[in-house]
Amino acid sequence: MLRTTLAVLGGVLLLSLMGLTVVDVIGRYLFNAPLMGATELTELLLAAVVFLGLPAVALADEHVTVDLAVDRMPKAVHPWRLALTGIGSGVVLGIVAWRVWVYAGQIGGYGGTTSTLRLPIAPLGYFCAVCTGIGAAITAALPLLALKER
Repeated sequence: MLRTTLAVLGGVLLLSLMGLTVVDVIGRYLFNAPLMGATELTELLLAAVVFLGLPAVALADEHVTVDLAVDRMPKAVHPWRLALTGIGSGVVLGIVAWRVWVYAGQIGGYGGTTSTLRLPIAPLGYFCAVCTGIGAAITAALPLLALKER
């Protein structure tokens, strides 16, 4: 259910990004009148798509991995290796989520906005922090659950 919700929300954001880009390009090249604030909206939507994708990637267990020495390890070690790397990755993502939350608070504290449309930036920062935190929890929990089921 969560994965479907994330996919639908991500799809809506991507469609919005695509529509915004199409309108801006048509306005810019056919009418010599670009869409005001399109660059800012593109940046905000892109950040939202990227950070919304983090929990979805974690749920699907599709993080980018490099297996250099895995083939040489005994098969019995693999579940433990996955659990340890999941915990390590979850801790790192948790630290990132915490720092993004702190940074969003700083931006909100001085009322940071985009330059043209004057949209507040802090809510996007909090959204990114929450998505990263959810991704951290999923990244750490899934390998541990797989180890427990073993």
